[in-house]
Amino acid sequence: MAALSALDALSRGTRLVYSPGLRRYVFVPLAVNLLVYAAMLYYVLSHFGGWLAGWMAMVPGWLAWLEWLIWPLFVVTLVLMVFFTFTLITHLIAAPFYGFLAARVEVVACQRQPLDDRGLLRTGVDALGRELVKLAYILPRLTLLLVISWIPALNVLAPLLWAAFSAWVMAITYLDYPMDNNKVTFADMRRRLRARPWPTLSYGGLVTLITWLPLANLLLLPGAVAGAVLMWDRHYRGQSD
Repeated sequence: MAALSALDALSRGTRLVYSPGLRRYVFVPLAVNLLVYAAMLYYVLSHFGGWLAGWMAMVPGWLAWLEWLIWPLFVVTLVLMVFFTFTLITHLIAAPFYGFLAARVEVVACQRQPLDDRGLLRTGVDALGRELVKLAYILPRLTLLLVISWIPALNVLAPLLWAAFSAWVMAITYLDYPMDNNKVTFADMRRRLRARPWPTLSYGGLVTLITWLPLANLLLLPGAVAGAVLMWDRHYRGQSD
């Protein structure tokens, strides 16, 4: 069986979701993402300068000579934090629709029915519950990164830590849709992802990158859901529990 790279999966997934029969599953999450995107952009642009000034005021005098380096690091860290918040909010809202999309893609592209037999309403409700489980996993680690981002000198590492954490969280977020549809527990899902680090982090990193494409990301994210189904089928389905 030929290897399936993260880029191949995303490309094929994007073509799939805009094909006849699947497009109708895309419109609602697209509308949700667009509304949240507009609200977040307005809020960030209104407050970004104040946040940055507050952070720079906390730099101790003995590090003033490094201000030329600290300032861009603060900017990068702040942007990563905003992106992360935006991502968490949009996925919490759109999770039920992405779950339905993943299930349909599995039928169309993989010629398999998901093991999920909960019914439409129960699946949607449980999808929200699964997002809360993800948040319970993510938030303590997110808090630790926030603390690191405020510690002088140590926060020089913050952009790299945020980038790595973002790739892992995007892998968890998207690859969980098909795994949840196939009755893979959250703990087992993380174990499977850790067992295949290259496909996991390469896909999560690629999805992280496309989320940075203004407006275009809204069109690509449903394709990332479909791509995650293809990645699940090729790299993770056969792993034993």
